[in-house]
Amino acid sequence: MKRCTGCGSNVEPVLSFGRMPIANGFLAEKDFSSEFFFDLSVGFCSGCALVQLIELVEPEKLFHENYAYFASTSTRMVDHFREFAAQAQEWLPDRENPFVVEIGSNDGILLRNFAVAGVRHLGVEPSANVAQEATRNGINTMCSFFNRDTAAQILEERGPANAVMGANVFSHIPDIHSVFAGIELLIREDGVFIFEEPYLAEIIEKTAYDQFYDEHFYYYCLSSLDNLLAQHGMIIADAEPQPVHGGSMRYFAVKQGTREPSQRVMKLRAKEASLGLNQKATYEALGGRITQSKKDLVSLLERIKAEGKRVVGYGATSKSTTMTNFCSIGPELIEFISDTTPTKQGRFSPGTHIPVRPYEEFTADYPHYALLLAWNHGEEILAKEEQFLKQGGKFITFVPQVGIVG
Repeated sequence: MKRCTGCGSNVEPVLSFGRMPIANGFLAEKDFSSEFFFDLSVGFCSGCALVQLIELVEPEKLFHENYAYFASTSTRMVDHFREFAAQAQEWLPDRENPFVVEIGSNDGILLRNFAVAGVRHLGVEPSANVAQEATRNGINTMCSFFNRDTAAQILEERGPANAVMGANVFSHIPDIHSVFAGIELLIREDGVFIFEEPYLAEIIEKTAYDQFYDEHFYYYCLSSLDNLLAQHGMIIADAEPQPVHGGSMRYFAVKQGTREPSQRVMKLRAKEASLGLNQKATYEALGGRITQSKKDLVSLLERIKAEGKRVVGYGATSKSTTMTNFCSIGPELIEFISDTTPTKQGRFSPGTHIPVRPYEEFTADYPHYALLLAWNHGEEILAKEEQFLKQGGKFITFVPQVGIVG
């Protein structure tokens, strides 16, 4: 049985999605025969409530020079990170000459706000192509995986950080203790560690099973983070829900003894207990809802196909790989996936090999239905696609439930 990477207790398998390809591994046709697969199963640790994948995919297979996600392509995310930066500056202990480090800084979408304000900053980003994009845009960026050794190097060269930040990155890092040890070393005694991650309670409440994929090794809640951070001399002083990525939580962690947890943290602990996030049965019940969602979605798509109607996927997202492969949905049900990312266009979706085509093909000949793969950007997309809806087009949703919008 697998041991918990958080506390060393036994991890019990609670969800299984079967054979799965790399979620962001959009590929050329010539690479179909050599595509990598692994077993996507989710485990629960009753010792510390940490939900985690059973099988680890090597980070080098996930984050590399051809990594296909550029955060700045979403207007909503640009606005979100502008607000995130403004709130972070309110927590900085030294307003005169602060130093901010972001782990997993992508193309600099967050740090650009500090750069414009003249704040000393450094992004640590392991994917070479997005790190280079950030550097081209004037963001100080170090192309590396973050760990204690990296932190020691930064500390020696640049001094301690007033704030260490991260967004949707710490769920990606299996060796989380090395990362948290690095953060403990790097931040000042009165510094702050601010980060946000997809929130486990939201995944459960929305049956958002596509959030389970290779890059997300951990699925955090306050309870599991309490245990992890305590091992590195830190506590969560505050927490604030965020609407991004289908429902996230922003955490504010400090060194023990420097602040007391807020009332919001205390209320969140009580809510998690009421939801049963520390009970195996909660995840077994989720498995039943996931199975029903699969049946409902496949049945709907097959009915639409039998009626001679066209369905196109909207948004070649990483997380949609879990849904399409788990549900065995391929080009026989989805004609193609429309996406605005040039590096994905002309390629095929992982595992199910649905063609990915430019957004212009979607608008040039509207389908009858668009399967909303990027459901976490649903509000932004529906506002953008007013013309599609006006001419009779409809969106198919599968989170939080299978249905038709429009």
